[in-house]
Amino acid sequence: MPTTNSPIRIVTAVILDAQQRVLVVRKHGSDTFIQPGGKREPGEAALQTLARELHEELGIVMDPTSAVPLGIFEDAAVNEPGRRVQGESFLVQVSGTARVQAEIAELAWIALQPPHGVKLAPLSARHTLPAAHAALVKAGKAE
Repeated sequence: MPTTNSPIRIVTAVILDAQQRVLVVRKHGSDTFIQPGGKREPGEAALQTLARELHEELGIVMDPTSAVPLGIFEDAAVNEPGRRVQGESFLVQVSGTARVQAEIAELAWIALQPPHGVKLAPLSARHTLPAAHAALVKAGKAE
């Protein structure tokens, strides 16, 4: 059983459009954008969680064969004061058009590198998006 001191464990997605902008979402009641994703259900593997969350929150379908692991990162949680969040992040491809549903209030397509133009969660700004940029550079798909 997790304690209030243990990090909130989530799985997050980095989804790029044709212009290499990144999809971020803002939940109802929050002013901060985060990577889409969420908490694992019991018995779920990371990519099962990600596929489920992307479908529930945005109505899109993830291609599990496209997933590139970016790492596991930890930082301050934006929606639960005093807590930390640990995100296992993947660069993924999806089909369908993302739309706001479930607990999502807004979505935005932002630059992969700063300035992002929105208030971004520390986990995304400091860890996930830099890791995604590094992976794209390594693959020869970014400058």
